[in-house]
Amino acid sequence: MRWRTLAPIIVVMGLIVLLGYGLTRRPDILPSALIGKTAPAFDLPTLASDRPRISAADLKGRVTLVNVWASWCVACRAEHALITEISQQTGVPVVGLNYKDTKQAALRWLGRYGNPFAVVAFDESGQVGIDWGVAAVPETFVLDRSGTIVYKVVGAITPEEMKQTLIPKLKQLKQAS
Repeated sequence: MRWRTLAPIIVVMGLIVLLGYGLTRRPDILPSALIGKTAPAFDLPTLASDRPRISAADLKGRVTLVNVWASWCVACRAEHALITEISQQTGVPVVGLNYKDTKQAALRWLGRYGNPFAVVAFDESGQVGIDWGVAAVPETFVLDRSGTIVYKVVGAITPEEMKQTLIPKLKQLKQAS
C-alpha cells in the first residue's frame, strides 16, 4: 500500500528533475565533432569577388569567421547587420559560405542587403556544408590562425552572442600569436 502511493510521486519528481535540467540547456550550443579540428577541406567558386575560387587552405594564417548563409534563409537576414558589425569591430574577415542556393538569388540578396563578406564561397550542392556538419542555416564558425574550428554558433547570431562571446573570442584569438 505504501509503495503504491510513493511510486507515482517518485516518477513525477524524476520527470520534474529531467524537465528542469532540459530547461537549463542552451539549444543554440550544440556539441560539434569539429571543434578543435582542422576545418574540412574544400575548393569552391566564389560570388561577387575578384578571386575565382577559395579553398580551406586560404583560411589559414589568420583568424577567420565563416558564416553559412542562403538567400532563402530568413534568419540569415536577421543576423546580417551583426555579421557586418562583428567584422568592423574586430577586423576579422568574414568568409561567407553560400549554401544550397542559386547564383542569381545569392547575388541579388547581396545586392539588396549589402555584402559584409571578404569573399563568398558558392556551395550550390551543399556538399561542403555537409562536410562542415551544417544542419541548417545560418551557422557560424570561428577559425584560429591554424585553420582549426574553435567555436560554432548554430542559428542566427544574437546581439548578446555577438557582444558576450564572439567579439571577445575573436579579439582574443587575434592577440594570440
